[in-house]
Amino acid sequence: MSKLILLHTSHHLTPIHRRVLNAVVLTPLSKPLLTPFSLSGLHPQCLRSSFSPPLSLRSLSARAFDSSSRAFDSSSSSSSSTKEEELKQIDGESGPQGKVNSESVNTGTLDKDYPTGEFQFQKMSSWKSFVVKLRMLIALPWERVKKGSVLTIKLRGQVSDQLKSRFSSGLSLPQICENLVKAAYDPRISGVYLQIESLNCGWGKVEEIRRHILDFKKSGKFILAFVPACGEKEYYLASACQEIYAPPSAYFSLFGLTVEASFVRGVLENVGIEPQVERIGKYKSAGDQLARKTMSEENCEMLTALLDNIYGNWLDVISSTRGKKREDIENFINEGVYQVEKFKEEGWITNIHYDDEVISLLKERLGVQKEKVLPMVDYRKYSKVRQSTVGLSGSKDKIAIIRASGSISRVRGSFSLPGSGIIGEQFIEKIRSVRESKKYKAAIIRIDSPGGDALASDLMWREIRLLAASKPVIASMSDVAASGGYYMAMAADTIVAENLTLTGSIGVVTGKFNLGKLYEKIGFNKEIISRGKYAELLAAEQRSFRPEEAELFAKSAQNAYKQFRDKAAFSRSMTVDKMEEVAQGRVWAGKDAASRGLVDAIGGLSRAVAIAKLKANIPQDRQVTLVELARPSPTLPEILSGIGSSLVGVDRTMKELLQDLTFGDGGVQARMEGIMFQRLEGASQANPIFSLLKDYLSSL
Repeated sequence: MSKLILLHTSHHLTPIHRRVLNAVVLTPLSKPLLTPFSLSGLHPQCLRSSFSPPLSLRSLSARAFDSSSRAFDSSSSSSSSTKEEELKQIDGESGPQGKVNSESVNTGTLDKDYPTGEFQFQKMSSWKSFVVKLRMLIALPWERVKKGSVLTIKLRGQVSDQLKSRFSSGLSLPQICENLVKAAYDPRISGVYLQIESLNCGWGKVEEIRRHILDFKKSGKFILAFVPACGEKEYYLASACQEIYAPPSAYFSLFGLTVEASFVRGVLENVGIEPQVERIGKYKSAGDQLARKTMSEENCEMLTALLDNIYGNWLDVISSTRGKKREDIENFINEGVYQVEKFKEEGWITNIHYDDEVISLLKERLGVQKEKVLPMVDYRKYSKVRQSTVGLSGSKDKIAIIRASGSISRVRGSFSLPGSGIIGEQFIEKIRSVRESKKYKAAIIRIDSPGGDALASDLMWREIRLLAASKPVIASMSDVAASGGYYMAMAADTIVAENLTLTGSIGVVTGKFNLGKLYEKIGFNKEIISRGKYAELLAAEQRSFRPEEAELFAKSAQNAYKQFRDKAAFSRSMTVDKMEEVAQGRVWAGKDAASRGLVDAIGGLSRAVAIAKLKANIPQDRQVTLVELARPSPTLPEILSGIGSSLVGVDRTMKELLQDLTFGDGGVQARMEGIMFQRLEGASQANPIFSLLKDYLSSL
C-alpha cells in the first residue's frame, strides 16, 4: 500500500520579511501489512543530491536520446534580437504596476507537434562492430567486462537526479539510464538482471527508468526482475521487464494509494503558540496546516485530483502490460492479496524463485555450466565504462545539461554540506558559462526541486531568460518542479514534464508565530525598544499583529503573489486572468499542467533533447553530445558516506530538523515541500525525529 504524504508548505514570503515561517508538520506513523518496520521515508534529503562546481565536464553521447520517428523543419526557434526585446518587458518595464500587458493566450506548439525523442535501436555495421571489439581489447582495466556477462542493478532506496561520484552512495537516475543504453549496444552484455526493492523517489523518476527498460528490450536482449519487496512503484518498474520472479516469502503490498494531510493547529494551541497566517491562493495547504484543524474543500479537491492521476495511470499501465481489463486489475487490488502464490496464479509474476534459483535459470539460458560462476557486472563497475567504448560516440554538436536538484538557496550557508541543494550563485555561474560559450547549440535545464528562496529563484529565472535569448533552452522536469522549481522552468523556451511530475504551486503563504502564551507558560519575558512604525513587525513575536501591521503584512503578501503570478503569465504568454485560473497555489500533475498551458510537452530527458535539436536546427537523425555541467566532485562527506559513516547523516538530519522546527532568516520563499508518493513502510522517515534516531542508533 502506498500513500501520498502531504507536507505542503508552498509559500512566497514578502520582501519585508526578515524571518521565514516554516510549517511544522508531523506525519503519523503506520506499519505495513506483513512488512518489517523500517525508518525510511521523506524529509528534505529526499530531493537533494550533489550539486557542486564540476571539476571537469562529462560528455555523453545522445544516441539514447535520438528520435527517428519524425523529421522536422527546425524553423520555430525565435531570433536572438526578438528575445532580447521580450526581455525588456520583464518586471518594472512591463507596466507601471508590474503587470504583464499581454492579451495573448498561450498559443505555442502543441505537444503532438514536438518530436517524441523515442529510442530506436540501430544495429552496428560490420566495420563499427569490429572497431568496438578492438576498443574493448585495449580498454582500461576498469572498463573490461567478460563476454556473456549479465548487468545487475539493485534498484533500492533513494534515486538522485544528479550524477554521482565514485565515492557517493545511492543510485543516480542519469547513470541508471546510461547503463541501460550502454548495455543495449555492448556485445559483452547478454542481458540485465534487476533486483527491485522499496524505492524512495517520485513517480517522475520511476517513469524515466521504466521508459529505459522498455528501450533496452528493443535490443533483443533479456531483462528480468526479482522483487523481494514490492509495492506500486516497484511493480510498475517490474512490469516492464520480460519476466518477474519473487521469493516465497516476498512482501507484496499492492493495496492501493492513499493521500493524507497533517494539521498542527491543535498542537500549537496546546503549547501556547498562535499562528498568524496570510494565505494568497485558495489551494495553499501550508496555511491550512497551521491555521486549520481539518482539510479544506479546496485542498481536498487538489489532493483528490493528484491521487486520481497517480492511481488511474498505474491501473492503465498495469492493465495494458498484463493484458487484463482495468476493472480486473482494480478488483484484484481491492481483494487485498498478499500471498505470492496468488500473484503467480493470476499472472502477475512469472514464477516463485529465490535469487540463487534465478541465477541458475540464467546459467541455463546462457549455456553456463552449473558448477561455474555466472559472469556478472554490477551497476557501479559498469558505470565506469565510457560510452565511446561501446561505440556510442557523440558529434561536434553539443547540448549542455545543467541539473538543478533540491531546495533553492541564494548562497551556500556556513554549515551547508556540499551537494545539499541548488545554490543560486553557483547555478548562475553555469548558466553564464553556457551563454558565453559558442560550443553549445542548446541547453537543457533538468529540474527536480520543490523551490526555496524566491530571490534566488528570480535571479536564476533572469539568467535563464538571458540564456534563452542567445540559444534554445528546454526545461526538463523530474519528480517535482513546483514553486521556485517552476519559477526556474518557466524561463525556458519549452517545458517538458512527466505525466506525474508535480508542478505549478504558484501562490503565497506567509506569517509569523505569536509566542506570547508560550512565554507566559515558561516564565519568559521579552521587551522591545523600537524606532519606526513597523519596526516590530516581525521582531515582536510575543504578541499579535497590531491592526496597521496586519494590514501591511497582508498587502505585502498580496504584492508578492502578484509579482509571481504576473511573471508566470509573461513567461507562458498568457493573460494575467488566464494565469490566475491555474495559479492560486495549486499543485498540478504534469499532464494536467500541460492541458492548462503550464507545460508544453509530456516526456523525459530524451524528448527534451529531441526538442532542443529541433530548436537548434539539428537534424533529428544526427547524434549530439550531451555535456553535463553539474558532475559532483568526491567531497569528504561523500567519502565518509561511501564507507558507511553515519556522521554526515546525523549532521544533515539535525540541520533539517532545526530548519523545520524554527524560524529561518532567509527572506522570501517560493517553496513546495513534501508532496511525495511513497511506500507505506517509508512513512516514518517523513518525521525527521525518526531519521535522527535511526542515524544515531546506527552509529553506536
